Amino acid sequence: MSPVRAAVPNDVKRVCAALGAKQKFIRPHCPWQNGKVERLNRTLATEWAYRHGFTSNDARAAALAPWLEHYNTERRHSALGGKPPISRVLPT
Repeated sequence: MSPVRAAVPNDVKRVCAALGAKQKFIRPHCPWQNGKVERLNRTLATEWAYRHGFTSNDARAAALAPWLEHYNTERRHSALGGKPPISRVLPT
């Protein structure tokens, strides 16, 4: 395993500890317990991954951040009354 991959789980644990957060896991093979993430995964597949032809993994990886920015700041969400998710974030 690469050093980067090995560090990620420890980084998550460290950040959770610093925030006083507790990780909770769903039961295996129970996607209905994780509906919001499953819905995002479906949207990623239909509106991003399958809609574009990527010539390389690097091109695909580079296209993800701009799509997520659009998804969170511009794309209308029916569950939010046609507003983007950023509309739910309070100014800091």
